[in-house]
Amino acid sequence: MKLAISGTYSSGKTRTVMALSHLTGIPRTLAKAIREIMPEAVPGKKLAEVTPAEFLQLMMRRHVGRAVAESQLGDHFLSDGSSLQEWLYGAARVLHGMDPNSTTAAAAPPDEEMLFFEKVVAHFGFAFKQHVAQTYDAFVHLRHELPIADDGHRPMNHHFRTTIDEMLLSTLEELRIPVHVVSGSFPDRLRRIVGLFDLPTVMTIDEAVALASADYAQLDLRLETERARAVSR
Repeated sequence: MKLAISGTYSSGKTRTVMALSHLTGIPRTLAKAIREIMPEAVPGKKLAEVTPAEFLQLMMRRHVGRAVAESQLGDHFLSDGSSLQEWLYGAARVLHGMDPNSTTAAAAPPDEEMLFFEKVVAHFGFAFKQHVAQTYDAFVHLRHELPIADDGHRPMNHHFRTTIDEMLLSTLEELRIPVHVVSGSFPDRLRRIVGLFDLPTVMTIDEAVALASADYAQLDLRLETERARAVSR
């Protein structure tokens, strides 16, 4: 089974996938995060500062990296999100502005650059939806019940995150991919997912959560600008 764990940023996807992989023994695929891609793609910039053209590059790089990682694991893996996230983070910026934290940008009428951005994002969406429909057997969608992590990278905009959450669910319905909405603590999520798909387990839930916490602690969560300075040294 190719199972994607879906949700917006700060929904707990990564920790859930890590723990579920340990619990079941099913391999996971983790595409590079945007903050990891940015020092090579748009060095010296924060995500809130990228232009529409630069954001399109980030969408493309993230989608390709994800597709390559998926192809290496065959027909049995867990995915931290899907290419729908790449598309919808762009589509939601059409509505909320390139910097979702800026109320003036969201309220301003779109200029020629943003109108072209909207058209390209729509075509990316067409291709990305085809990829998702052809790749995954089912989705587990995590509600954004956790607070947004104020890490200086992710937009601290509840309405932006809600827009993405609603668009994710409506797109999965459009694609007719089986989707199960799961909530609760990490142990509750794991019990629910294992039960939904009758997945095997190779350890206890407590052991899987502890291993996932250790994995997560090893992630490099530096801001993209900090990464760029490290690369330039």
